Amino acid sequence: MRGANQVPLPLAGGVRGGASRVSPTARASHALPRPLPRAGGEVLAALLLCISPAFAQPVTPPARYANVQLADPAKEASARALMETLRCLVCQGQSIADSDADMAADMRALVRERIERGEKPASIRDWLIARYGDYVTYDPPLSGLTWPLWLAPILLLGSGGWIARSSFRRRTR
Repeated sequence: MRGANQVPLPLAGGVRGGASRVSPTARASHALPRPLPRAGGEVLAALLLCISPAFAQPVTPPARYANVQLADPAKEASARALMETLRCLVCQGQSIADSDADMAADMRALVRERIERGEKPASIRDWLIARYGDYVTYDPPLSGLTWPLWLAPILLLGSGGWIARSSFRRRTR
């Protein structure tokens, strides 16, 4: 009896219309079972690859004050002024007031919530610097780590002036 997963053997001689077929006993002893197709790891991996972008976006709603202004115009102006001085850690070229990144929205909400509770902008700024480092501010304080940031522009301007001066001296001679 032939199983559903067995391959029939070719005719004797390997040519269609050959004179005789292989005997049933020879067929049973030489026939190998055909492996059944499996939908294994490859299909699962492809499926996960196709649906993974759906899980890339956060499912949590934005923070309460992320995109909503404070009711008090003076407090909102204070919060806005502080947000203009803080750098978005994701975008790195924009302030948290201008950035559309989720982290910037969370930081805006944090600033507004703390201003709403009555905290001073300086204490909020100090807390953010302590938490994220000096990079969070556009105006880093002068310290052992940031002195190259403050000294480099002065050195570049000085060396550019020196090069320009020597260049102009050669032309006048």
